[in-house]
Amino acid sequence: MKNRKTRLAGLLGASLLLAACGTSGTNSSAPPGAQGFTPPKLEALKALGQPEGQLNVLAWPGYAENGSNDPKVNWVTPFEQQTGCKVNVKPFGTSDEAVTLMKTGQYDVVSASGDASLRLVASGDVEPVNTALVPNYADVQPFLKDKSWNSVGGVSYGIPHGWGANLLTWRTDKVTPAPASWSVMFDANSPYKGKVIAYDSPIYIADAALYLQAHQPDLGIKNPYALDDKQFTAAVNLLKQQRPLVSEYWSDYLKESQALKNGDAVVGTAWQVTVNLTKGEGAPLESAVPSEGATGWSDTWMVAAKSAHKTCAYKWLDYIVSPKVNAQVAEYFGEAPANTKACAEMTDKTLCDTYHASDSTYASKIAYWTTPIPQCLDGRTDVKCKDYGEWTKAWTEIKG
Repeated sequence: MKNRKTRLAGLLGASLLLAACGTSGTNSSAPPGAQGFTPPKLEALKALGQPEGQLNVLAWPGYAENGSNDPKVNWVTPFEQQTGCKVNVKPFGTSDEAVTLMKTGQYDVVSASGDASLRLVASGDVEPVNTALVPNYADVQPFLKDKSWNSVGGVSYGIPHGWGANLLTWRTDKVTPAPASWSVMFDANSPYKGKVIAYDSPIYIADAALYLQAHQPDLGIKNPYALDDKQFTAAVNLLKQQRPLVSEYWSDYLKESQALKNGDAVVGTAWQVTVNLTKGEGAPLESAVPSEGATGWSDTWMVAAKSAHKTCAYKWLDYIVSPKVNAQVAEYFGEAPANTKACAEMTDKTLCDTYHASDSTYASKIAYWTTPIPQCLDGRTDVKCKDYGEWTKAWTEIKG
């Protein structure tokens, strides 16, 4: 867990601005995955060949460890020994960086978050995945498959890897009673003014939208990543109202942990790994998914359309979501594994319970990060929604 993700930076690529997509929930007769946009015509690999001897991996820090950060943390070397595919790992710090690097054509696979995956699909930088060539895909949690951030029109564009929620966390010695709603962070009259810590990213606008979806139903918000002018303005105004409450915006989970430990912040948005770390160091901290639900992430391994090492790429996809390796990554990184059999391989036998790894009801409460685009993700065609470029500009105004 050396460098937890700093996600979602930069603007949408022009190609995605032309794309439209919606979720399967908007039309029960539609195939699963993102709807309404036609990606470049690319075909999935039909059969594996001889391993090409090399694999260039683009990954979030902690996803492709080779022992260089910690000699005891190494699942790359066993893969190389098993397959003969020499792995070159390039870590990236933001989704925008990952998208830019994939355009160079130098990488074979990428661990893409939901804010990057559709950009990569729409630009033709990744291709559909033949899940039949990934035997361990059969054991991936069903609630992670065929989703709007990893599939288009029922076609899979990657293999789910790990996921988690953006939780409400609080100091139990400072915040009473235990909060059950995000209102403790959004209500202008919150008693914790100046002690709130919030996530530093334009995508945090979705957290405000999710709150408004529950508390102002007249706005008609159905998807916190699909906001028309009125809905977007309401979410931005809520965050501007919240601004005086916020002591700090965080992107580094270690810095948030420190703020919670020393009392500079007493309530905020956090990842489970932050909560575990902070509690483990003695701070009286608890967390929950509030009544309104929560945003979160679900990451996907995707294959580059220009990859010259596709057999090695597929072997990596199958290996990285195999039970033992998926367990290793989940424990090191701090998230729920995708493979249903990974929990049995955990060193920490409580981890899957802590991260709700097999809890589809818990997972259904999460509004997973998805790239906002002009064509509304909730399926509406009579309005135009705000794209990520607009979210980025608004975030600058919110923070002042």
